[in-house]
Amino acid sequence: MKIIVLGTRGIPDIQGGVETHCEELYPRLADLGHDITIITRTPYVKNKKNNTFKGVRLKHVFAPKNKTFEAIIHTFLGTLYAGYKRPDFLHIHTVGCMLLTPFAKLLGLKVIVTNHGPDYNRKKWGKIAKTIIKYGEKLGSKYADKVIVISKVIDSILKKNYNRNDAILIYNGVTIPKKSNDTSYIKSLEINKNGYIIAVGRFVEEKGFTDLIEAYSKIDTKLKLVLVGDADHDTQYSKDLKEKAKKSGVVMTGFIKGEKLDQIFSHAKLFVLPSYHEGLPISLLEAMSYDLDLLVSDIPANLEVNLEKDDYFKVGDVQKLTESLKRKLSVKNKRDFSSVINEKYNWDTIANKFSNILVD
Repeated sequence: MKIIVLGTRGIPDIQGGVETHCEELYPRLADLGHDITIITRTPYVKNKKNNTFKGVRLKHVFAPKNKTFEAIIHTFLGTLYAGYKRPDFLHIHTVGCMLLTPFAKLLGLKVIVTNHGPDYNRKKWGKIAKTIIKYGEKLGSKYADKVIVISKVIDSILKKNYNRNDAILIYNGVTIPKKSNDTSYIKSLEINKNGYIIAVGRFVEEKGFTDLIEAYSKIDTKLKLVLVGDADHDTQYSKDLKEKAKKSGVVMTGFIKGEKLDQIFSHAKLFVLPSYHEGLPISLLEAMSYDLDLLVSDIPANLEVNLEKDDYFKVGDVQKLTESLKRKLSVKNKRDFSSVINEKYNWDTIANKFSNILVD
């Protein structure tokens, strides 16, 4: 099958859950014999001469680096390109980009959409933007030939709000890594093996990093807090977060991948995800793949992973987060998530399931 992909900033090594999803899924689909083209957004592509990645074609298309207009302009241009190339399917990711589903259908394209969660709940959007993004979810749910959801929570939203009862559940995945024995990178950050807490994600309000820094500042510990990630677009919030982190002695790595990220995960004491909003967080699955102890907010997406009761705290409650941090750091909690990852979150299984959908 010939598939053109929209709704991602691009691959490889670009920050974001959807980007990680695409970087893992589509090379596997290419290995299964499918013809894949991912349409990237030019502001995020470091090497525009690179037109392939692990058997996947990369088509670099203009997008303004502007949080309001970037996705919709890029999706419009990408849909025109798909209309010219005539793939078997146009695959659109995220509910905001799904706004162009009727346009793609008018061009005679078959459309698959993947709903990664209700992005209109993100705190960065104003009232008008939230309304438009939610309308995108409605149009994608109504007009797409096939709808994929990454969690049962999202499936319930589509059934309740749009009477879309045939959505296909395909979870996000993760690859069980070979843990790094090297400590050169973490030593360069002046942190020690098992001597730090990590949180991973974009510097946006819904990730809850401000709550985490506040809670961390209230506990008496020699362990460092390490924030892995950065902002796609500098905002007043991201600037304030970095300043607050700096004052609290938090280590900030910026966006990292590969060996550096491997070392950070391999040698951490605890992974914390204080998010207010998620679809199905790949960073949590990554932490599980390293068998880290976990502390996550009790939002529906995190609850769906079905961790132990003590792994959750009430979202937005800094006092509960503080108490939970103290409790977690006071014990040695050996974890092993390999069986659940192999059963539910295995990328090879996910790719095969997706491939079967294409030929149904």
